[in-house]
Amino acid sequence: MAKTPESVYQEMLKGIWRDNPVFVQVLGMCPMLAVTNSAVNALAMGLATFFVLVGSSLLVSMMRKWIPKQVRISSYIIIIATFVTIIDYTLLALFPKIHKELGAFIPLITANCLILGRQEAFASRNSVRFAVMDAVGMAGGFLFALLALGGVREILGEGALFGVSLFGPNFEPWIIMILPPGGFLTLGLILLFFNWVTEKHKEAQMRLLQPAEERSS
Repeated sequence: MAKTPESVYQEMLKGIWRDNPVFVQVLGMCPMLAVTNSAVNALAMGLATFFVLVGSSLLVSMMRKWIPKQVRISSYIIIIATFVTIIDYTLLALFPKIHKELGAFIPLITANCLILGRQEAFASRNSVRFAVMDAVGMAGGFLFALLALGGVREILGEGALFGVSLFGPNFEPWIIMILPPGGFLTLGLILLFFNWVTEKHKEAQMRLLQPAEERSS
């Protein structure tokens, strides 16, 4: 089937909402819970993952016809690790404080099942344009999820967002929100809200389709 501009656009959008890697596929939980104690850390991890996923998808799609099937997984890991090394040293050189905060979770992007899964399931089987748009959508969805979790935890846990105080000195922070239990609690509540919105959207679509079905019968 020919891939129209509309289908390419839809391929990007699906990763942000319909097939969100965190809220729907429940992938990348380790960095999701570990580094989202602040919005800055969440943004940095999200952008790092964005760079690695888009870059590796571009390269894997370009080289898909020359990578032997027998060594494809090893080849994908080498490509992913190359982009992870680039972003790791970039953060170390330009943002050493953030690099220290993220710690080992930057190198662990190499083992992120979201990134390797997109190379195996999509980038290695599609054109460069389609692979890049898929990567942009999935990485954008991952960044959106990280920011949602990091923003809520920082606002409730410190009364600030991106380090800017929101409620003044009289605010009593919920310290638990920037601790590991707060990550699990916030993620559970966001997943509940996401599923509720998705179900409401499906119900609205069904109500719109119902009159057309009645007319056809």
